[in-house]
Amino acid sequence: MANLSAIMTVMQMAARKASRGLIRDFNEVEHLQVARKGPADFVSRADKKAEEVIVENLQRDRPGYGFLLEEGGEIEGSDKTHRFIVDPLDGTTNYLHGIPHFAISIALEREIDGEPREIVAGLIYNPITDEMFFAEKGKGAFVNDGTRGGADRRLRPSQRDIFQDSLFSTGIPFLGRPGHAKFLKELHQVMGHSAGVRRLGSAALDLAWTAAGRYDGFWERGLAPWDIAAGVLIAREAGCQVESLSGGNVVETGNIICTNAALMAPLKERVG
Repeated sequence: MANLSAIMTVMQMAARKASRGLIRDFNEVEHLQVARKGPADFVSRADKKAEEVIVENLQRDRPGYGFLLEEGGEIEGSDKTHRFIVDPLDGTTNYLHGIPHFAISIALEREIDGEPREIVAGLIYNPITDEMFFAEKGKGAFVNDGTRGGADRRLRPSQRDIFQDSLFSTGIPFLGRPGHAKFLKELHQVMGHSAGVRRLGSAALDLAWTAAGRYDGFWERGLAPWDIAAGVLIAREAGCQVESLSGGNVVETGNIICTNAALMAPLKERVG
């Protein structure tokens, strides 16, 4: 079982508190599907409310830390060496349609010895399954067993090395996003030579599941820092290779490829 540090305990408590409202509101979404306007405004409020709960709890336990928030933008803290990166609801479209596949994602950046800030802690929490994926830099990556109070187990990526036996995940550009033609070429290259491609609608969970060996690899372009900050650390601490498809810092570019060492070259060849 992983020994939780003080900061990871604080982050997990904030995620669990926010999840209570998300679960309660999610149970109402099904009833709203029949309304002509649908549940969009309701879900937007649930998203913002969850973010407020997370920020309130983290500010109480770590006053002075800054924030980069999906909904609330950037909040400057008096402590310039630490910043939380928060996505209170990754998989909003799933949530909106009553699909139980979404997550809370929280990462912590820290400046060490005057160097640029780097991710040192991250968690991805699926409130529906009660799976908490988490990692701290240099300490490995873990997931609980999906039952409250259950033992944690270390995450390890898939060891498959044959591309046609491998299962990959990705994200599809939606309305208003560029890159549809490029994505279709990439999809053709991967699905035509592999065991399959999945698109479940949460980049955070895609990374967590790749770290857990459920997927053999993941790629996507145009993601925001809050979509992948926690997942990048979790995947790397599990033993995955994580790179930017466009060079540079993967969290900043948002163009990500993640897989094991054996599959990185063939996957990059098809989507790079």
